[in-house]
Amino acid sequence: MTTITLAPKGSIAGSGSSQALVIGLAQGEKGLVLETGTAQIDEADLLEALHDLGATGKSDEVIKLPGTTSKLLVITGLGKQHARGAYPHEVLRRAAGAAARALAGIESAAFALPCAKLPAVAAIAEGALLGAYTFDDFRGSTKKDRKAPLASVTILSPLAGTAPARKVIARASAISDAVHLTRNLINMPPSYLTPISFVDHIRPLAKSAGVKVEVLDEAALRKGGYGGIIGVGQGSANPPRLLRLTYTPTRSKAHHAYIGKGITFDTGGIALKPAAGMEAMKSDMSGAAAVCAAIIAIAQLKLPITIDAWAALAENMPSDTAQRPSDVLTTYGGRTVEVLNPDAEGRLVLADAMMRAQELGNKGNKRLDAMIDVATLTGAQEVALGKRTSAIMGNDEVLTEAFLAAAEEAGESFWPMPLPQELRASLDSPIADIANIGDRFGGMLTAGLFLKEFVQEDQPWAHLDIAGPAFNTAAPHGYTPVGGTGVAVRTLIRLAEASSGR
Repeated sequence: MTTITLAPKGSIAGSGSSQALVIGLAQGEKGLVLETGTAQIDEADLLEALHDLGATGKSDEVIKLPGTTSKLLVITGLGKQHARGAYPHEVLRRAAGAAARALAGIESAAFALPCAKLPAVAAIAEGALLGAYTFDDFRGSTKKDRKAPLASVTILSPLAGTAPARKVIARASAISDAVHLTRNLINMPPSYLTPISFVDHIRPLAKSAGVKVEVLDEAALRKGGYGGIIGVGQGSANPPRLLRLTYTPTRSKAHHAYIGKGITFDTGGIALKPAAGMEAMKSDMSGAAAVCAAIIAIAQLKLPITIDAWAALAENMPSDTAQRPSDVLTTYGGRTVEVLNPDAEGRLVLADAMMRAQELGNKGNKRLDAMIDVATLTGAQEVALGKRTSAIMGNDEVLTEAFLAAAEEAGESFWPMPLPQELRASLDSPIADIANIGDRFGGMLTAGLFLKEFVQEDQPWAHLDIAGPAFNTAAPHGYTPVGGTGVAVRTLIRLAEASSGR
């Protein structure tokens, strides 16, 4: 686990005791510009050396040179120069993350990037902690050859020693821990992460944070009428689960329900997926991991907001007991679904969890201020928005705008998509209340329309399709590694903060 501290402006101890010193490089109107924060650097000689090396200052560029006050000088690209060091927070977050990734194998580093204000300190702290990540749990003979992530981060800032700065660092640590937990769960092989072991991983972490844990096993799910989760999981030797986590502070200013799709492995069931790329389907539980990690961080931060997090967990496998195309199942609450495609399974488990979340959240005088589901739901999301931008759909403009504002602050990319009513007819079934697939074109939107059928008319709701951004199969970038990314965790936490007045 990477530790993080603050050191005051111009601190010799802060930079000199570290093995590496990180500074920024930007693209000015007249050439390259060093952004050294509070560090003392011979800028003329360094700029000449960087020019000779062909440095550009572009985002994700990291250059290592022998240091003077430290063994290693690390230059991280900031892109276009901003006046008075007022860089966008996501620029600082990514620059710090790229530097931290490049410092694997180094014990300690001091980050001297522009951070005269608290949000900049927060961004650098988050970026450095998120970039200092590796997943080597399943390496054997090659593990000794792997470089450990950066162990210690010191941020040089004039705000060091102040109570608000210490609070910012504590928050950054809680957020990065939540993202790392999400990444670890996503990266875990499906032979180790089943619905049951998912619960076993989350239970102690939740309880230690003061979060209540409730689990429905396959018998309780069948008895309770959770036909969506049972139907998806019935083809697997690993039985399904519905995990509910509840955080209830002494004083609560709002009540949210977060529901995550938790398909611990998705073969497509009887509608078997092609072999090429199927290995990435261990990430089909990214939504469930995100909502569980988010509620744990929210509890650790002691935010004054009530959260119910639901993880709808199943493994979608082909077998003689798997559901078949044209089967009809009955979801929680009594709505029947014709399963035209067993590979459109995420919406089935979400339907059960969403109905139950509303039943409990809107009971008596209680009301859910927001219900948000998070899912790697459709390949159509990747076609529409690519691998770095997630989609948001919903029925409440105020909630959508609040979420997008939280996403911008958190540094996560979401784009609003419509729910065209004209596509709804394609979900009609000749024998059941609704079919689980509709028009092929606009598949991301018809999936959202399907879920909307399970939302109460007056319930503010948002649907997040994170299919592409949840799992990075390309090169690492910024603070994002290869594999599980932990997308949506930071935005869910920021939304909870904003909704509770922080």
